Amino acid sequence: MSGREALVDGRSTADLYKTHLSSGRGRLGEMFGGHVEASSSGSRVVTEEGRSFLNCGGYGVFLTGACHPRVVEAVERQIRTHPLSTRMLLDPAAGRAAAALARVTPPGLDRMHFCGSGAEAVEAALKLARSHGRHRIVAMRDGYHGKTLGALSATGKDLYRRPFLPLLPATTHVPYGDAAALAEALGDDASDAVVILEPVQGEAGVVIPPEGYLREVGELCRRRGAFLVLDEVMTGLGRLGTWWGADREGVVPDVLLVGKSLSGGVIPVAAAVATEEAFAPFDKDPFIHTSTFAAAPVAMAAVEAAVATIDEEGLVGRARALGERILSALRAAVADHCPHLVREVRGAGLLIGIEFHDPGFAGEFLLELLHENVIVNHSLNAHAVVRLTPPAVLDEADVQELTAALRTAARTLGERFPSQKGTS
Repeated sequence: MSGREALVDGRSTADLYKTHLSSGRGRLGEMFGGHVEASSSGSRVVTEEGRSFLNCGGYGVFLTGACHPRVVEAVERQIRTHPLSTRMLLDPAAGRAAAALARVTPPGLDRMHFCGSGAEAVEAALKLARSHGRHRIVAMRDGYHGKTLGALSATGKDLYRRPFLPLLPATTHVPYGDAAALAEALGDDASDAVVILEPVQGEAGVVIPPEGYLREVGELCRRRGAFLVLDEVMTGLGRLGTWWGADREGVVPDVLLVGKSLSGGVIPVAAAVATEEAFAPFDKDPFIHTSTFAAAPVAMAAVEAAVATIDEEGLVGRARALGERILSALRAAVADHCPHLVREVRGAGLLIGIEFHDPGFAGEFLLELLHENVIVNHSLNAHAVVRLTPPAVLDEADVQELTAALRTAARTLGERFPSQKGTS
């Protein structure tokens, strides 16, 4: 244990987690090797002991990498001048951030409520829908929208929902990718309904819907009068190799949810971006949905800089090209070394999933990648899927390192489990 690791009364970071944060999280950290993050920059995370990891995890936050100089400079400048606002006077940083985001959202999505997390953005969208008389929620099985009570109502995983029942009433979950099931749930008159879904289900294990599904959902909602919320907290701002998952099929929802990459990897921030008609209740009464730290100037500085960075550095196109290359390398590694352990490798842009036949194999693969100094994530709603969300700022050396690590991890698993038998 290093001198820096001995933080309080000689106790390690894991001990502090167990005592003051989550004991389960502390034990999980120990299971992953007890590494303690000390610094980050670009595609790298460095631990207290000086070990450098390639960060292909972070749950989709680091599209621009960590500590991007442009975002850091903007945030530091804002901190030195005016980090938080009075909430009474107007703040120019919020106006600039809103204008920057509106320039890249689908046409008609120009009004926005900024907040601190994706779940808060979901809550804002559900409240907008409710203010328009939409009391019925139709969401997707295995969809993930957060864990606050309203967002959890829409999240389609009983593991997280069951301990907190009852949640919001009149909530229905239908199979993702099945427009006929959605049509049946909505009925002929859906003027009392809000539909919420992801263009690609991230926490469900990178589930990509059939071609034309999103367009069909959009048309169905329009014909039957349903309010449509598209959750792009993970998929938006270039993660899929397009600015928005909505762009893939020309869908314009009533509300688009943005987060993760909006932070520039520096300041937590999210937003619900709406059409003028959908946003009208928030226009009518500016105090009907507020938060002390919503649109904080320091977060708004990060938003403006992050959007500019993604745009001017061509990170959307880079995400598409890098994603194709990494997906191809991963498929080749699996085919060569452990095809009997894997059900499917799939992805869109820099949202990539590898689904194993057994959750135990997924855990082993994740640990092997850690051994190779690569951080990835498990999928909260699909424990058999390991998910990669690399930054779009990977350089050639990073790609070579990741490719080698994927091959090594696949080879190790293939040798360890020569026949298809579960480990859990």
